Amino acid sequence: MLKNYIKTAWRNLKRNKIFSFINVFGLSVGLACCMLICAYVYSELNYDQYPAQAKQMYRVGLRSIENNGVSEYPMVDIAVAQGIKNMFPEVVETTRLTGRGPVFIKYNDRQFKEEHVQIVDPNFLQLFSIPLIEGDNRTCLTDPAAMVITKAMALKYFGNQPAVGKAVTIDGKPYKVTGVIDKVPDNSHFHADAFLNLTPIAERTQQTWSNVGFFTYIVLSKNADAKKLEAAFPEMVRKFVVPEIAHDMGTGIAKASKFVNTFLFYLQPLSEIHLHSATKYELEAPGDIHYIYIFGAMAIFILILAGINFTNLSIASSARRSKEVGIRKVLGSEKGKLVSQFLTESVMLTLLALLLALGLVYLLLPLFNNVAQKNIGIEFFLDTTALIIEITAAFLVGVLAGIYPAFFLSSFQIISVLKGNSGAKVGERNFLRSGLIVVQFAVSTLLIIATIVVYQQLHYMQSKKLGYDKDQVLVVNDAYTLGRSVDAFKDQLLRNPQILNATISSSLPGKSGGMDGTQITAKEFDDKGGHADIHTNIYHVDEGYVTTLGLQLVKGRNFYSSFPGDSMSVVVNEALVKGLGWGDANPVGKTIVRSARTHYNVVGVVKDFHYASAKQKIAPLMLLYGHSTGTVILKIKTADIKSLIAGIKTEWDSFRPDAPFSYSFLDEQYASLYASELRTGKIITVFSCVALIIASLGLFGLTAFMIRLRVKEIGIRKVLGASTGSITVMLSKEFLKLIVIASVFSFPLTWFLMNKWLQDFAYRISIQWWVFLLAGVIALVVAAITISFQSVKAPLANPVKSLRSE
Repeated sequence: MLKNYIKTAWRNLKRNKIFSFINVFGLSVGLACCMLICAYVYSELNYDQYPAQAKQMYRVGLRSIENNGVSEYPMVDIAVAQGIKNMFPEVVETTRLTGRGPVFIKYNDRQFKEEHVQIVDPNFLQLFSIPLIEGDNRTCLTDPAAMVITKAMALKYFGNQPAVGKAVTIDGKPYKVTGVIDKVPDNSHFHADAFLNLTPIAERTQQTWSNVGFFTYIVLSKNADAKKLEAAFPEMVRKFVVPEIAHDMGTGIAKASKFVNTFLFYLQPLSEIHLHSATKYELEAPGDIHYIYIFGAMAIFILILAGINFTNLSIASSARRSKEVGIRKVLGSEKGKLVSQFLTESVMLTLLALLLALGLVYLLLPLFNNVAQKNIGIEFFLDTTALIIEITAAFLVGVLAGIYPAFFLSSFQIISVLKGNSGAKVGERNFLRSGLIVVQFAVSTLLIIATIVVYQQLHYMQSKKLGYDKDQVLVVNDAYTLGRSVDAFKDQLLRNPQILNATISSSLPGKSGGMDGTQITAKEFDDKGGHADIHTNIYHVDEGYVTTLGLQLVKGRNFYSSFPGDSMSVVVNEALVKGLGWGDANPVGKTIVRSARTHYNVVGVVKDFHYASAKQKIAPLMLLYGHSTGTVILKIKTADIKSLIAGIKTEWDSFRPDAPFSYSFLDEQYASLYASELRTGKIITVFSCVALIIASLGLFGLTAFMIRLRVKEIGIRKVLGASTGSITVMLSKEFLKLIVIASVFSFPLTWFLMNKWLQDFAYRISIQWWVFLLAGVIALVVAAITISFQSVKAPLANPVKSLRSE
């Protein structure tokens, strides 16, 4: 019986080649997109699952509650790891990581700059289950001068020779390679090309609790409750943090005890770091769980659109198969067998679509990986478990999409269809079919609006006035390697007329490197018994910083190197003035107290500028005068960039010929802040276009079929004098009316969803009315073009051909 069903289904598919192709192709595109999106979502959801004890691992973070809000840090101070382990028996193991880089590694006469070097506790690789292909991960980092590198790095330095035992120097200090790993897994929240031992730093660093800088991970016993442990942290703060803060601030324990309620340690499950971290201090740019919801919904929508195409075409084709159903019933076919026949055709079609979808995935995977910044292989889709899921999904789609047409076709009345009446008269309006078209284009319109809003927001952030000049600003990296010669290097560059200004600093807008933070108060409030604590970020800069970056001074003055007192002076931003409660009062001349001990005199106020991403609200900032030699920042004016860079490199080589010359442009660095959002925007755009194509494909097939049913009507109308234009309008208006209804229905839901998405941005656009109009017009135009291919062709045909059988 099944063999007969399959044979009959195959004949029917061959007999209706156009509609079979539209169904197979539409479903295959839908399935391929769904598979790619699901692979992306699976990859995102499986971050940091690879350690053997991943379910018991947590990262310790810090929330600091201040007058100007909550500052959240994914790292804590150096003493916290051991302190937690000593205080709580349910903490089995702890390990730490802190960044190091860039560094210069030298082997023999070859020297390389390495950006991704991490300093970790000796047990780090073991706890994170990162296996070594050379060495032992239990002992490879026990030596203070030990170094573990990746296979790629070993090949770069040592070729095909064994790497273990080789000696290198890092910034002039000797290290020995004691292990080689393949690589840190792709789905990890950190990556590194080399790991060094943290022990030497830990031994010479004061064991404090109240600062940050060390990413700290703990392993709990299997039956431990993380929430109960977290609830006990305030007691740990009272025991260790409060006395330290009291000492630093020069105040009593009673006054410092308020920090028990504002200095909050928290635990974050390892598996939630990538998608649920919203801090700007992460080791790498994290993902966003909201985008996972969006992509998951898109996968479902696209699959639904493809299923709707099949259902609509099957219903529409019922007129052609009505006599077939009638004859089968006369010959004794039962309704159940007819249903089985039509469902078999549906499932066959979806399985054919699945084969084609796998081919499309294979072809599109390199492009998708490039856009999504993933490394997904075709073997992911050919795994036994994946194939079972894919075949099951295709089978269910076939059944769900075919179940209504199957019952619809099998329910035709014998007498009616054998008299020549189809189960659904041509002139009748099929409300299910109309409803499905509305759903298709409502979803398509929603995705079009979402795409426009996403790109508007990204453009707004990238083109927003930042409060500083990022154009034609060249950054010479690694200036610290010049040592005391850095000032001479800067002065030499300023002799070039193409270089307008220069400054030495490790602090750049849009980059956290060189920036630290602290608690401050206004001295005048302290003197009156008040206490307005706020957290501020600090940039260590020289006198050229404000001028080079074009910061706008609204009050006071800039630093002057000729003023010895400026070593204890600060220039602040407007957010800091507001946070300290100075309001409209002139802050110039007022005193800021740092950690209740160090006093700084405010000499100037700069207009707020976006020194972090425009996703975040501008936070308080102090520009502290002093030497910090991470980078040399140059304001340039020239059309011949290539020649200028060559000249700067020549000057660099004259000061430090053994260190590689490295540079970047500030506008490119700013653009990189939004790499994740741009990548997401591209993915949304691609799949929105796919959704619209699938909807249009179904509309094309449906229009072609309905016109075929009305071919004699069209011929009669032409004979009676109807024009081509009037017939085209008649054939198109019913479908276009449905598209308008679909657009209107999608508007409120889209407005709600996109407004919710925009709440993640501190500075955001307002969704304009014309966006909805534009999306509706796009959907309408695409539908009109799709319909016109058939509706214009029909009235142009010779009516004699359609009427000759009458």
